[in-house]
Parts: sequence; C-alpha cells; structure tokens
Amino acid sequence: MGVLLLAAGSSSRLGRPKQLLPYEGQSLLRRAATTAVEAVLGPVVVVTGALHAELLPELTGLPVRVVHCPTWQAGMGASLKTGLAQLQLQQHQPAPTSILVLLCDQPHITPTLLRQLVVVQLATQQPIVATEYNSVRGVPVLFAESVLPLLQALPDAAGAQQLLRQHPEWVATVPFPAGAIDVDTEAHYAALVGSKE
Repeated sequence: MGVLLLAAGSSSRLGRPKQLLPYEGQSLLRRAATTAVEAVLGPVVVVTGALHAELLPELTGLPVRVVHCPTWQAGMGASLKTGLAQLQLQQHQPAPTSILVLLCDQPHITPTLLRQLVVVQLATQQPIVATEYNSVRGVPVLFAESVLPLLQALPDAAGAQQLLRQHPEWVATVPFPAGAIDVDTEAHYAALVGSKE
C-alpha cells in the first residue's frame, strides 16, 4: 500500500501556512509526515502546492517522496490524483494496492491509528475505511484497490469525502474523536496550543 499526505493548500482561512505551525516541537507538516513514516505502511508521498519551496526543509531527512501539484488551486481532488500518480510511478516497487490518505492539520493522528485502518479493512473487506468523529466520516481514510479508479476519476474540485457520501455502504469506520480537532483558523490553533499549557 501507499500513504498520501496532502499538504497543498494555501491556508487561506488561517492567513499563514498551517503546515508550518509549531506543535510539540515540530511543525504540523513534519509531525504528520513522521507519523506516516512510523506507521510503516509503505511508501509515503507528500503532495505540496501553494508552498512547495517553503515546505521542503520541514521534510529533510525523512524517507518521503515530495511531489508538487501544479493545479492545487483546483481542489483536493487535484492533489489526490497527483499523489496517486506519483505512488504508481514508484520505481522498483509494485504499484500500491491500497491508499491511505491523511492531512497535516489533524495533530492527534498516531501511527497506531493509521495501522488500525488497515486492520479494520482486512477484517471487514470493505473497500473504504474512514475515521469517524462528530458523526462525520473523514480523513484519515483508507481506499482499497477496487476503488482507486474512482479516486482517479474524481473531479479536481472534489475531495475523498465525495466517495464516502456517494457510497456509504462501502465504508467501515474507526472511531477517532480527536479527529475533530484540526487547524483551520487562528482560534483552532490557539485552542490546540492552549490545551497543552
């Protein structure tokens, strides 16, 4: 399998790059990339967009492949497809049979959580396994090989959420209450940092 870490956005709601916000001694981007690597689920591809050059130093020394999505402004679907294409180009390795997608603005993701998605997929044989928080199914989310063509066919403006909504009967879930904590605004970040003080 392969892991896609989507970090292409411009953080327009926040007004500064959320990927670079410090939390527990690391930027949110490096924290997410390290988590993805430590889960040991296969090659990790980080998709950048608005801030390619600024983000590269945060990934120094990590065994990840970075790919820039030139059409990042079109939406999450564009980033997803760029990352998928990069994973399928992995040299000397078979193309991944499933894909795990995560974002860098959910600081409470752990390697254990990511591995749990795989365990549930194997146990249920459902083609999609999503985390669930606040009665919402979302990222991190695992897509089995059978649904990868649907991911590749997503409109650029659509996110993975579209598949979850269109095919709820395909989705198994893993509870992840802390997934509701993400960083989209200064108030979110202040609450996150304040919770550690």
